[in-house]
Amino acid sequence: MREEEIAASLGVSRTPVREAFARLQERGLLDNSSAGLTVAKLSRPQVMELYAMRAKLEAAAAAFAAENASPGEIVSLRHAASLFDVQTGSPGDFARANTLFHEAIYEAAHNRYLMRMLEDLNDSLALLPDTTFSVPGRADAAKTEHRAILDAIEKRDPVSAETAASTHIRNALNGRLKLLFSIEQK
Repeated sequence: MREEEIAASLGVSRTPVREAFARLQERGLLDNSSAGLTVAKLSRPQVMELYAMRAKLEAAAAAFAAENASPGEIVSLRHAASLFDVQTGSPGDFARANTLFHEAIYEAAHNRYLMRMLEDLNDSLALLPDTTFSVPGRADAAKTEHRAILDAIEKRDPVSAETAASTHIRNALNGRLKLLFSIEQK
């Protein structure tokens, strides 16, 4: 990515583009290369660290949601879970429905600081190629995992919600590792 090209395509000066690039570099989303700035690629240790944090943060969000979700937010969670359950499309369709479910949990958690950390974490997750829903069986497993999270939140059981969310992310990591190994072997 070149500063001048981005500025020209957006019809802005180079200054805001330079500032945006600096922020993206600080957050580890862009790297310097001999050809200019490039989108960062995560190493296997970085992926492991990312999913370790994701497991903790998603578990905390589910626990807070079990404690804080309003009746309307429970309805929204059910709706988001059902959207995922009825998916029959591409892995990308499952990924979009999955995002809706997780975002409903974040909102029901009622913790702006946790939300900010999860948003940053999800920006880093976007650097990863493909979606774990392209791994055979992952979407069906996630349906069951989502139901366990939702059941615990509906029962106002933060410990079970935390455990279910943590298990869900550990299983997603297993899918991610399968993807990484299959990509590296190609």
